[in-house]
Amino acid sequence: METNDPANTGQTAPAVRFENVIKRFGDLEVLKGLNFSVEPGERVTLIGPSGSGKTTILRLLMTLEKVTEGVVWVEGEPLSHMKRGNKLVVANEAHLRQVRKKIGMVFQQFNLFPNMKVLRNITEAPMRTLGVNKDDAVKRARELLELVGLSDKEDNYPTQLSGGQQQRVAIARSLAMQPDILLLDEVTSALDPELVADVLDLLKDIATSTDITMLIVTHEMGFARDVSHRVMMFDQGVIVEDGVPDQVMGDPENERTREFLKAVLGDSANGG
Repeated sequence: METNDPANTGQTAPAVRFENVIKRFGDLEVLKGLNFSVEPGERVTLIGPSGSGKTTILRLLMTLEKVTEGVVWVEGEPLSHMKRGNKLVVANEAHLRQVRKKIGMVFQQFNLFPNMKVLRNITEAPMRTLGVNKDDAVKRARELLELVGLSDKEDNYPTQLSGGQQQRVAIARSLAMQPDILLLDEVTSALDPELVADVLDLLKDIATSTDITMLIVTHEMGFARDVSHRVMMFDQGVIVEDGVPDQVMGDPENERTREFLKAVLGDSANGG
């Protein structure tokens, strides 16, 4: 496969680039020739109805799904493929693991290890995957627990925490991997309403105090407006609108965007 390699241009590569990406599940085409880039340090929120392809984009970046056609790039390196001479071939597991180290993800369901205490939930992956020694991993974990306001919970098991506390541990665990890119997939959708604000405030703090690149899927439109540099509206596997939050959310050009925002803002319980 021939492709446009940003390394050949001498420019700084985007943090993420989707190049003609198609994703099919059987006969269903979920992403239809998707092309977009996210610059280093940029925070981009993906909005749109259920089934529009938003979470699939995050799952491709986490290599939980494989592209059907096209190439996904991360910091100028192909993620979905690997270079062999001047060609790109489908990536093997070793290549996927290497490039994926740059990416962290926080899921809807907190996905903590129930049999591990909070501290070990945060130290396990840096020690196993990055080769961080135990003392350094513990020091970093405690710093992150302080950041997320849970310094007193390091010896608790996840089941002893509220949903909001579990999600904050999950955020700390992702940051412990020192990712360049953080993916947030509806991270408040499983929380009780009174817990949502704390988690969103924490994410705003992280967004404004670091230069981490973020791709965010959320129905929390106020959060999206506050934290994003850009908002992309998806419908049926294509981008129908892409712009700064005030424009996309305040004065959308596309009728589909207007309909979606009216539905979400008119019914904040509208899931997806």
